[in-house]
Order: sequence, then C-alpha cells, then structure tokens
Amino acid sequence: MVHLLGPLAAGIAVAGGTGLGVVGNALFDFALNPRAKHSIMARINSGEATGADMSVFANDPVRIRARAWFDEAKRDMSIEAHDGGVLHGWRIWGKGVVPAPDGRRSPESADEGHRYLILCHGYSGRPSDLAREAYVAHQMGYSVLLPAARGHERNTDRYVGMGWLDADDLLAWIAALVTFDPQARIALYGVSMGGAEVMMASGLDLPPQVRCIVEDCGYTSVWDELAVQMRNLMHLPVHPLLDAAQAVCRARAGYGFREASAVERLRAARVPMMFIHGADDAFVPPAMLDAVYDACASPVKERVLFEGAAHGASSYTHPERYAAIVGDFLARYL
Repeated sequence: MVHLLGPLAAGIAVAGGTGLGVVGNALFDFALNPRAKHSIMARINSGEATGADMSVFANDPVRIRARAWFDEAKRDMSIEAHDGGVLHGWRIWGKGVVPAPDGRRSPESADEGHRYLILCHGYSGRPSDLAREAYVAHQMGYSVLLPAARGHERNTDRYVGMGWLDADDLLAWIAALVTFDPQARIALYGVSMGGAEVMMASGLDLPPQVRCIVEDCGYTSVWDELAVQMRNLMHLPVHPLLDAAQAVCRARAGYGFREASAVERLRAARVPMMFIHGADDAFVPPAMLDAVYDACASPVKERVLFEGAAHGASSYTHPERYAAIVGDFLARYL
C-alpha cells in the first residue's frame, strides 16, 4: 500500500491552502470510499494494487490449494443490512449438513456438532483471504461463513466501515445462522480489521448461540489505527488532518473514528475470548494487544504473542502452534 501514498500526500500538500474540508474529503475517499477514482480500494478492485493485509501470503502453496477448494465449494449467502439494501458473503456447510427446501437445516442432517465459524477478513482484503482457515475448519467438521466487509468484494456500494459498521452487520449474519439452525454453536474469528470487527461485536447483545471469539491482530480503535498509518506510512500530522477526515466520515458514513472503539466494546464482553498478535507487527502495533486484553471484561480471556510474526502472519510463521492453540480454544467452547 505504501506506493499508493505518494500521490495522496502530494495532493494534500497542494490542497492544504484550500481548507481542511478538501483535505478531509481527500483522506476519506482515499481510505474509505471504494467508488472514488483514486482510492486504495478502487486500485485494488481494478487490479492495479494488492491488499495491505494478505497479499504477502499470495504464493503460499497451502493457501493456493485452499483457495482452489474455496472457489469450488463456496455458495452465495446474503443478508438485509440494518440501514437498507443487501450485504453479500459466502458459506460452505459442513459435512453432513443438509439444507431443507425452506432454506433451513434439515432434520435429516447427519452432522451432530452444529458448529459454525464466521471468519472476518482484513482491510483491503476479501473473504478468500481466509480460505486456508476456512478449509482447516471445514476439515474439522465446522460449517463456515465468510461475510465480505462493507466496501469490499461484492459490497463496494458501501463505504468501508473499518469493523465498526461491520460489527452491527455481524448480528444479522449470526441471526441468519440461528434461523438456519437454532442449535447452532457459533464462534467468531477475525484478522486485522476483521479482528477489530469481532472485538467490536463482543460488547453487543449477542445471542447465546455465540460461544466464543478469536481475534488476531485487531486494533484498539479506528482513530488509533489511522493515526499510526498517518505517522508511519504517510508521514503526515495527525492533527488537524485526521480530525478533518473524521468529520467527513461522520457526515458521509455515519461514524467517527474515536467512537469506533474495540476497547470500549470489550468492556461489555461476556463470551470467552482469545487475543493473538505478532511481535513484529509494524501495521498494528503489538502494544495494542495489551490494551484490548486489559479492557476485555469477559471472565474467560486468553492472549498469545507470536515472536517473529509480522502483521497477520502468526498462523504462517508458527503454523503448528497457531493451529493447536486456536483449535484447542474452539474445541473447549464449541
């Protein structure tokens, strides 16, 4: 993503004299508007650039095989968004799960586990980024659901919600699974922005079918994460530029960066939670792991720091340990 920042920084320098409103709109469009001509998402969707989170793993042979499986096995699934319209994702029912003609789970289903895993991808990514995780879970007997976040893949008619708006959408995805199978035992799993998303959902009114949550390298708040990128990647002052972009986001997308806080939502968390981070993460600072873990009010919470792992790379740097830790956690609570 770094190579995309030069033109934006130059444009902001030129626009600086014309007012913060212009700069705020430029920053908002660049980061959060998939329909803007010069946005990150537009460049990715056109094939001119790759996503920030998972592109580094594109040549992983295990992931390539899992992606081929995913493309063959996935089926469309959609929900009605709480603010109107439709949001799209993909689902793959587990072995032995048979849908009835009315779209619900058939009593003839051989699967007795009723286990479902909702996987939430990162910023500038897509559901297929988690094909490897979906494949492993499916082999373990889980049904998997992979929503596309707002502003991503087939949901580019929306502004990017940075996990905040997507957390509310998760309630509808969960409700769809509960309608399909009232006996569902559901786990939420998210990486990067998806990690923030599931943390932001943790403090909502989750139904009892949601048994646990696993987050990997999610950020404390949208403000904190964008401030890191402003300083480290764009080399621009956080104040007043990010303040201006926040005002634009609140007016155009309906949320502010500061209020979009995983930390605040975690103060109301009740289900068992696992927090994962890579010690060499330069995109979401490892210090954020301490902040979200300490904020979590769940009576059951665990944390794991993977040494030598970069952003979103813990499962690639330590595959066997990662699989054992997450698999054991899911087995205990599902």
